[in-house]
Amino acid sequence: MDWDNLRFFLELARSGTLVGAARRLAVDHTTVARRIQALEKQVGTALFSREADGHRLTEAGRRLQPQVEAMENASLAVESAAPVSQEGLSGLVRIGATEGFGTIVLAPQLALFAQQHPRLVIDLLAMPRLVHLSRREADIVISLERPARGPVVVTKLTDYVLRLYASKTYLARHAAIRSRDDLRGHTFISYVDDLLFSKELQYLDELYKPDSFALRSTSILAQHQATLAGAGIAVLPAFIAERDKSLRRVLPAEANFTRSFWMSVPAETRHLARMQATWNFLRETVVAQRDLLLPPDR
Repeated sequence: MDWDNLRFFLELARSGTLVGAARRLAVDHTTVARRIQALEKQVGTALFSREADGHRLTEAGRRLQPQVEAMENASLAVESAAPVSQEGLSGLVRIGATEGFGTIVLAPQLALFAQQHPRLVIDLLAMPRLVHLSRREADIVISLERPARGPVVVTKLTDYVLRLYASKTYLARHAAIRSRDDLRGHTFISYVDDLLFSKELQYLDELYKPDSFALRSTSILAQHQATLAGAGIAVLPAFIAERDKSLRRVLPAEANFTRSFWMSVPAETRHLARMQATWNFLRETVVAQRDLLLPPDR
């Protein structure tokens, strides 16, 4: 039986869509469909039912999945035991991270890491939503909350601080803000409440219930740009806002929030050379950028 076809079977079973499996496998979705058809012809039965929202395993597919996963685990064990070739690291590592952290902190450093390992491909999913290890959306995930369960290796990657900011132009148009009571009547920029992907993003509730919003967005980068434009006051990560000299802190003595990033990887792939090297590099990256993530009070 063709292992490549079985690999395509596993990815479609995990993602549920041809497009999702194709993205993970770095092929066109028609290739996934062709591979599945070849496998179903080989085993003599349908492994998926085609539904409006994607592909679902049939009973035969559900029986096959654990056997294929056992083959995958055996293959990973062989790969883990094999020494790294003289040509260095190779293969694909897909990293899921929050949008701001992935874009501002990780992207420049990962680009340099990839240059050091020409045969290694880094996919960075910097997104304003959760990226799931359980769905095999990524190999390593950096999240705001510690994974509660599952066969994963987890470490606390770093703390980081967020502060209340407004542009100099916004502050010049309004009376000085010296206490929480002075926030009354001000316009805020924040997340869309019913689309929050983590309870850790509910920091405004700890400080003040805004009277009105100029802009709400799922994107922290959009919130940053709206704050720069003078649209209102926002809680922003210091690693984003402290770079902009046109922004000023609001209530610096009390409007400070600390959150944490957690890094996780499936236990079965943790010891692969490319995963181990990338994992260690990410830890080194946050140590080197501590002053960006946890800048001192000024």
